Amino acid sequence: MSNNNKKHLQDNFVQKSHRPQITIGKVLTKVPVVIAEPSLQVQTVHRTTFPEDVLEIKDVKKTLVLTQCRLLLPTNKLFIKGYVRKNIQYSALTEQSSTATTVSTDLHSLTVHIPFELITEIKNFIAKPIMPKTNNRHEFDFYLSKPMPSDFPEKDEMLSSDLSQFHQASSEYYNEIPYCELVNSKIIEWVEAVNRHSIETPGLINEGTFKETEDKLVIDFTIKILQNQHLFVSSTSNDDDCDSE
Repeated sequence: MSNNNKKHLQDNFVQKSHRPQITIGKVLTKVPVVIAEPSLQVQTVHRTTFPEDVLEIKDVKKTLVLTQCRLLLPTNKLFIKGYVRKNIQYSALTEQSSTATTVSTDLHSLTVHIPFELITEIKNFIAKPIMPKTNNRHEFDFYLSKPMPSDFPEKDEMLSSDLSQFHQASSEYYNEIPYCELVNSKIIEWVEAVNRHSIETPGLINEGTFKETEDKLVIDFTIKILQNQHLFVSSTSNDDDCDSE
């Protein structure tokens, strides 16, 4: 596009600021409120089995995934489940035989999920969570009087409730459940080969293969625990913020 055409388009383009309708005063709103932001740690040990003989691990990429994060109100217990997604790039022996001074390998990849779970306690809340209201049910009856059978005195009556009817009042509350957001994570990993076998070639000193590793992980992560709550906010008008249409 030529410069003249660009200038023509710019000259024909007019940008206007749109002023939305604003409620002024003390406004009741419903927003997510951070009720806690704990930093947690979990440790786990995992065995990784490879489908072939591995000469060495070239690179590892790890990602933390949470599959459950639930603050169990009305208690302060936090239940967390998740896994570490671990992608391993490694060199595997090929079918080509090794020479006296070389080892033939291909670059392969393996992805594993390392599960973990944690139950902890939130001791300090940033904001007080709104506890759930409990549902309730109440039964009620109506008074009933009936004449007695003929073998009873004529003035006698049966006084009771009506067993042929059922009456109940019930109430149900739809409470706001807390939810989580993952803020950051740090994973420290120690990987050791299990049952490593040396390559039986005189010229290849210290070369060997393995099919299994033992992985020790320390996982540190921080989460936000939020709950939708009602808040009062003050809203003021400022005509200088944006022009009217």
